[in-house]
Amino acid sequence: MDEYVLAILLFGSTFVLLMSGIPIWAGLAGVSIIFVLIFSPHLLSMFPFVIYGSMDNFALLAIPLFILLSAPISESNASRDLYEALHKWLHKIPGGIGIANLIACGIFAALCGSSPATAAAIGGIGIPEMRRRGYSPALSTSLIAHGGTFGILIPPSITMILYGVATETSIGKCFIAGVIPGLLLVGLSCIWVGVIFVYRRIIPPKPGALYYIQEKRGTESFTFKERMVSLIRVLPFVLLIFGIMGSLYGGWATPSEAAGLGAILSLFFVITIYKVYQPKQLWKIFIKALNESTMILMIMAAALLFAYVSSDLYATQTLGALILKLHAGKWGIIVIINIFLLILGCFLPPAAVILMVAPMLLPVIKGLGLDPVWFSVIMTVNLEMGLVTPPVGLNLYIVKDIAPDIPMSQVLLGMLPFFIIDILVITFTCIWPQLALWLPNKMIG
Repeated sequence: MDEYVLAILLFGSTFVLLMSGIPIWAGLAGVSIIFVLIFSPHLLSMFPFVIYGSMDNFALLAIPLFILLSAPISESNASRDLYEALHKWLHKIPGGIGIANLIACGIFAALCGSSPATAAAIGGIGIPEMRRRGYSPALSTSLIAHGGTFGILIPPSITMILYGVATETSIGKCFIAGVIPGLLLVGLSCIWVGVIFVYRRIIPPKPGALYYIQEKRGTESFTFKERMVSLIRVLPFVLLIFGIMGSLYGGWATPSEAAGLGAILSLFFVITIYKVYQPKQLWKIFIKALNESTMILMIMAAALLFAYVSSDLYATQTLGALILKLHAGKWGIIVIINIFLLILGCFLPPAAVILMVAPMLLPVIKGLGLDPVWFSVIMTVNLEMGLVTPPVGLNLYIVKDIAPDIPMSQVLLGMLPFFIIDILVITFTCIWPQLALWLPNKMIG
């Protein structure tokens, strides 16, 4: 069979099968077995060695450890306290409550590493509060849906670990590469909320307006003591983030070592601050971490098996060579790749897209003379957009569940400015690659 036909058949059938709703790991493993039985049956005996060899990787230890770090925080009231502390400090800033929600999403995303968990934790508190204070339904829901996506970019990020393992790229450098673009993303989003606030003070909204803020700045008052007290509960978790990033930046610890210590400290903080120490509560935390870790590692094993089969059948190399042959120039190819990733992200979760596509695109990126660490940021920001794009956008359904009375059409229309912000971050990172590469290139080792 022609190599191009085989490549299209392999990847096309995989996409269709995953769209059917079958578990991701089962779909990837099933396609791999079927194509090996048809085109290369002698490889079947190699499957156990491939799976064991691919999973026998010290870097993968960081995944369950970071999940164990996030599970106690997700099961506690840390999100509520974080939101309240930020609100007390930012309530006098134009659009302060919206900005507090965005920053809370950024911090909580760094703590839990999960976009849907961030949207659910902060949105459950933030959406009703924003609506009560005069934020339009479209703005309050889209702001949380967008803020939840920070979880896969701001380190520590599970998707960055998956990218690093799938492409054999330094996980520590991928983590650090997401810092400046992540801060830029949060900063631009906060500026946009402030612009809406000021604009609506000058031009009041008409009836039925999609975007408006009618809160009055500074209607509440908090003493300095109240502000400082609000920080006491959340300060240990914020310091935990900086400790993890500092250890990675300084080269003092590997991601797995930092995650292991972080998991212990996270559990300790939750036990001491929130009194989560009963066996039933601890059991719930450990089961949550076990379920999420098992799910991700099963997808990882199946994806690496799929990558092995597609490489042996020369499908990966064929599609990579086909992309490089396009007469679109270097940046034209990058635009095509981003459109391709956006389409995939509309139907598949980020973990599946990274594990399936990153190994295939890596030769293309290197062939264009671009840095794989830089591309980890481009790919992650792109996949953030998939989390808020139908039909599979998880964050959309989370905010819709929090505010069921708001039509999905309003949520989607409210997302448009935030889509533009995502595109701007990708564009800026393409124009100035040092936004992603400066910090990791300064890392020791």
